[in-house]
Amino acid sequence: MRKLGLIGGTSWHSTIEYYRHINQAINAHFGNNTNPPLMIYTLNQAKVHKHQIDGQWTAIGDMLIEAANSLERAGADELMFCANTPHKVYDYVGQHIQKPIIHIADATAIAIKSQGIGKVCFLGTRYSMTEEFITQRIADNNIEVVVPDQEKDITELHRIIQEELTYGNVLQESKKYVISIINDMIENGAEGVVLGCTEFPLMLTQEDLKIPIFNTTTIHAQAGVNSILYTNAKD
Repeated sequence: MRKLGLIGGTSWHSTIEYYRHINQAINAHFGNNTNPPLMIYTLNQAKVHKHQIDGQWTAIGDMLIEAANSLERAGADELMFCANTPHKVYDYVGQHIQKPIIHIADATAIAIKSQGIGKVCFLGTRYSMTEEFITQRIADNNIEVVVPDQEKDITELHRIIQEELTYGNVLQESKKYVISIINDMIENGAEGVVLGCTEFPLMLTQEDLKIPIFNTTTIHAQAGVNSILYTNAKD
């Protein structure tokens, strides 16, 4: 098995889900309690959030580079950012490290196309909804990606992530609000919903919606499993 380095902590709640999925999938593959060679570097989320608020994305990139270098020295063959938003500095980090980084949008696009879906709505942080570092990479695979078009909705979704879900708090009022946003986009033709923040799966499951959910946490984690087992992600 190849060694996989996980850069987590953004938030640690979703990092746990990465760890859980990868271990369970490897156990299932071997039919026993074989564990994968995982290494985890946890970032200081409070520091990351401060840099985001201050617009200091290069500083966030430098944090990721430091983490990546540590994992490379420890023997990691490939790396993953265990969240969507850090992919804003994916290219910057990639220029300063040696090992490849498994991109969350690439794995998500493969999952969407495998279901024959051509239009999805995307929910995430303000950064991932208003910028194109995730959505355009998905769209480049002939998939139409739509996001909420009201500033108040973008602001509230971002607040729910930052102030509630990253602390592991799931409030029913917030859940109803998120579902209402998704239902509005379903009425406008969305055939699937991309949970483009790895905290949203803490709140929403397939039972909550009438269209397919693309859980970027489990999709990305499965891409990590494929890497560990030398499996082509398209298989």
